[in-house]
Amino acid sequence: MACRSILALPAAGLGFFFSAFVLKIGLGSVSGDLGINDFGYVTSMYVTLILWVVMAAAVAVMARAQMVPMMLRLRRDRFIDVG
Repeated sequence: MACRSILALPAAGLGFFFSAFVLKIGLGSVSGDLGINDFGYVTSMYVTLILWVVMAAAVAVMARAQMVPMMLRLRRDRFIDVG
C-alpha cells in the first residue's frame, strides 16, 4: 500500500511528459491540415499543463456533486426513534 503512494508522484510526472510528447507528435502531424503552425515541446507542455489543471478542477467538481446527495442521504437516515 505504501509503495503505491510513493510511486504515484513520479508516475504522474512521467505521464505529464509523455502526454506533452504525444500532443506534440499528434498535432505536429496534422498541423498542415488544420492550418496551424507547428509548435515545440515547451509549448506542448504548457498546453498539457493547462489541460491537466482544467481536468483536475472538473473532476473535483464532479466528485463533489456525487458526494453531496450521498451525504444528504446519510443525514436523513439518522433518526432517533423514541417511542
